[in-house]
Amino acid sequence: MQMIDLRSDTVTLPSLAMRRAMAEAELGDDVFGEDPTVNRLEEVAAARLGTEAALFVPSGTMANLVAILTHCRRGDELILGDQAHTFRYECGGVSAVGSIHPHTIPNRPDGTLALEDIRGAVRPKDVHFPRSRLVLLENTHNRCGGAVLTVEYTRQVMELAHKLDLAVHIDGARIFNAAVALGCDVGELTRDADSVCFCLSKGLACPVGSLVCGSREFIAEARRNRKVLGGGMRQAGVLAAAGLVAMDEMIDRLAEDHANARRLAEGLGNMPPLHVEGPPATNMVYTRLESGPVAPADLVGRMTSRGVRFLHVGDNRFRLVTHYGVTAADIDRVLVEFKPCIEELRTGC
Repeated sequence: MQMIDLRSDTVTLPSLAMRRAMAEAELGDDVFGEDPTVNRLEEVAAARLGTEAALFVPSGTMANLVAILTHCRRGDELILGDQAHTFRYECGGVSAVGSIHPHTIPNRPDGTLALEDIRGAVRPKDVHFPRSRLVLLENTHNRCGGAVLTVEYTRQVMELAHKLDLAVHIDGARIFNAAVALGCDVGELTRDADSVCFCLSKGLACPVGSLVCGSREFIAEARRNRKVLGGGMRQAGVLAAAGLVAMDEMIDRLAEDHANARRLAEGLGNMPPLHVEGPPATNMVYTRLESGPVAPADLVGRMTSRGVRFLHVGDNRFRLVTHYGVTAADIDRVLVEFKPCIEELRTGC
């Protein structure tokens, strides 16, 4: 039985076109700025997001950390949501490595931060307080169900932050999902941001890599911070080659993942005691088990034995993520496997 893995879109495998491109990539030493394939990927990424320059890094966690280190000095303060990936799942790197203070404010269910909360989080100019330097947005928002931040909302945050003399960084790990969901050019979501990063190894299906994008001056300093963190790679074009294929071939097809997520959510919504947390905005389905005889660990274990994997993300909550390599037929099979599994658990068989 072939396993259908819905734990994350990080489990994607590179396409045949990516594998060929990686095998045939023209290479050089990227630390010397001499890898032509990396240089080309950085040019393409910057042009796509509407920035002057870009920097190829090994991971999304490093991308966020490099950007934040470039914006902030030791003792400065970063304003971000209490559900932000950077705050919850990146090892406290901004504090551990950068001595930067995270100031969390509530994420609303749609992934946004209230403008009044951002304004209220800014510190007065006083020797007792850290300096407020940076606001971080996440688009799409993982913990908020893959929610999409709109062009209008991001514009409002940019205007407010810049009026308050703050920079804005967008953790855009899945920002192409947001653009596809909104039917807009990704540059509309990043316009006037001081930096933005996006991930190649999630919905875009590459084996490794993220890009940090910003002004030429910002990226020059970010390159130094990448080196500090050990992210300076040598013949990295063997990885960047897959990214170039992704930029050409993997963005538009994200709509398939969104359609499959909706198909999955509709099916699971008819299987009490499962409760789907609203229609998915992009490629993530969050569902809860209503209190009763069904134990979350039992559900995950039994579904794994039936060839379907997904994540238990706390309490009675689960996440299922559609991605490249998961077809509509696979979603139908997932739903077929769920029905008897739920019934078995309900009856104690």
